[in-house]
Amino acid sequence: MSTTLAPTKTSTRPSGAASGSSHSKSVGSARQAAISAVTNYAVNSPPIEFADSIAQDYYSTNVFSKSVMKDRLPKSIYKSVMMTIESGEKLDPTVADIVASAMKDWAMEKGATHYAHIFYPLTGATAEKHDSFLSPTSDGSTLSEFSGKQLIQGEPDGSSFPTGGIRVTSQARGYTIWDVTSPAYILENPNGNTLCIPTAFVSWTGEALDKKTPVLRSMQALNKQAQRILKLFGHQDGSFVASTAGPEQEYFLVDRHFFFARPDLLNAGRTLFGCKPPKGQEFDDHYFGAIPERVLAFMLDAERELFKLGIPVKTRHNEVAPGQFEIAPVFESANLAADHQQLMMLTLDRVAKKYGMACLMHEKPFAGVNGSGKHVNWSLGSSSQGNMLDPGDTPHDNAQFLVFCAAVIRAVHLHQGLLRSVVATAGNDHRLGANEAPPAIISIFLGDQLTDIFEQIKAGGASSSIDSGTLTVGADVLPLFPKDAGDRNRTSPFAFTGNRFEFRAVGSNQSIAGPLVAINTIVAESLDYCATKLEEEMQGDPQLLNTAVQSLLTEVINEHSAIIFNGDGYSDEWHVEAETRGLLNLKTTADALPYLHTPEVQQMFAKYGVLSNRELESRLETYLEQYCLTVDVEANLSVSMARKLIFPAAIRYQNELAAACANLTLVGIDFDTDTLDSVTALVKGLQDGIVRLEHAIADHSATTPVEEARHRCDAVLPSMLMVRNYVDKLESIVADDLWPLPTYQEMLFIK
Repeated sequence: MSTTLAPTKTSTRPSGAASGSSHSKSVGSARQAAISAVTNYAVNSPPIEFADSIAQDYYSTNVFSKSVMKDRLPKSIYKSVMMTIESGEKLDPTVADIVASAMKDWAMEKGATHYAHIFYPLTGATAEKHDSFLSPTSDGSTLSEFSGKQLIQGEPDGSSFPTGGIRVTSQARGYTIWDVTSPAYILENPNGNTLCIPTAFVSWTGEALDKKTPVLRSMQALNKQAQRILKLFGHQDGSFVASTAGPEQEYFLVDRHFFFARPDLLNAGRTLFGCKPPKGQEFDDHYFGAIPERVLAFMLDAERELFKLGIPVKTRHNEVAPGQFEIAPVFESANLAADHQQLMMLTLDRVAKKYGMACLMHEKPFAGVNGSGKHVNWSLGSSSQGNMLDPGDTPHDNAQFLVFCAAVIRAVHLHQGLLRSVVATAGNDHRLGANEAPPAIISIFLGDQLTDIFEQIKAGGASSSIDSGTLTVGADVLPLFPKDAGDRNRTSPFAFTGNRFEFRAVGSNQSIAGPLVAINTIVAESLDYCATKLEEEMQGDPQLLNTAVQSLLTEVINEHSAIIFNGDGYSDEWHVEAETRGLLNLKTTADALPYLHTPEVQQMFAKYGVLSNRELESRLETYLEQYCLTVDVEANLSVSMARKLIFPAAIRYQNELAAACANLTLVGIDFDTDTLDSVTALVKGLQDGIVRLEHAIADHSATTPVEEARHRCDAVLPSMLMVRNYVDKLESIVADDLWPLPTYQEMLFIK
């Protein structure tokens, strides 16, 4: 297969940008050069060629998968490793040397010269430390080495990553620990390949410094409590009950010439200034529309790379906003899904560069335009029992499903503050509550069928399920097909969607590990509660199961139905009703993050061995710091861009208008000064806004991390919005040839 689509050149200075030209020529020159380069990219760049290949031939070819291990490991070693991966049993350390040898041989056959322990620090990004397979010998030659010890343990710096006070600079030791449940893989590069080994990252004291370790702990806790429920229903096989996840990833693509011409995109990932385009998403014509050829070529290339890494991407399409797209995988074990999600973001970013584009994963890169989320579809199941959240054809008769579903309802109601806190970031604040994302109020959508069943239970017992029925369209040539028993609700932050819950409030730039840790742990706590209630009522008599289940379900729905809402989450009425129900409405990160460290949350995480109080406190401190740093970068950028780019352009236009006014007056022609007066007022307002923002930035009166976050939220961000208000109004007035920044219209529509 080949394509004639070509990437643009990706130098840091857009091609054609002037350097050292006169003031009048340089104003807007970067923007104009970017527009020229984008519109002519196909003419100026050679085509990219792709070799013919079939997806089945290269799927997982770069993964040290179960099938590869089966072929390369002794039978006993393979069985031991599989017991850990599939049943959650402790890893036998004696297998490490044999696995390491087989892994090294496989990797070197694929051209790998180095290995890297991949880990996920509290930054939310991916980190890696590379080491060579080659070791020098005394005779001046080299040997390729990779021992079990090298596989199991690495040692990056434990103090230079965010630790929230767990480690300080003088306590630098940290360890990476091989995670056998997430397969190693080959990362390709034109100059050589690298064997990548997913690992946990802990301190010298054994405390988690990463995102992965708590995910593994939470899955262990969830399995333990789920097994108690299954045993009460007569399932004694002990198959590991794992949480599963399928995260949908939304993102924007802009040409890299525009990206480099916007200091805010380059440094903050979002536009700090910019008018809405004359045409945005109002016509809904971009949603699921025909994918632009250049974008489709990028998608095909990215999917090829993801397939080689064993990432089961399934869906691609245009999203609501112009320039916005989505990719979605099928379900995997939650830990593997989290690892793959990180690798997917890196791959999308890397491949986009080949096509001269920048992949934007900020939650709100364009104000007033649809934002991006990462909808985490969550469920739990085992190899013997399948999906525990599959209601079947008659869910009112499926007592096991109803118990698991009720446990989720109870968990979300009791821990709504925690769920809001784990999606709280500076970027997500711009998206949550807007008309394309769930509100900042956590609620559950069940749909008509399940809501009806739980209402029946509340009234004394469920005896029927709403029939799904058959959909008749009225055109004879179209086949009849069974429809779902209920509608969907995209305004709900936590929606049941057939056989899983979809947590729609997660930000597009986030690691899904934090949300998974929260969901796994709160459901484990709720299953613990449910199992204890059932055990107490049954007293070891299986004949009392139905009575005990009815009692439990009635209690849960009576005490926790306030969290269930099937209506319009965007409406003002819902905000009023939610308050009467006692639901939290945490609109900002400064409001939400403190719920990460309430006594109830501390006790729960400690009880189930997921996060100690110290580990939990470290995360609160880290996330508060990241919020403050993010706002600080954006605030300083706002000042710099307003002073160096916007103010000069506005003054030049003001001078042009004043000169025109003076010249016309000299020859006796009246000149309408309204535009000049408007520009003058806006320039004065911009100057005042910049000064106010600088004062807000310089205010260091806050003494605690919570107070510092509050100051950014209440003082710095409003001051930034004031500056933006004047800048955006100036953009609508200043002559186009003087405006220095690529506009929304250009970035979103020129592909």
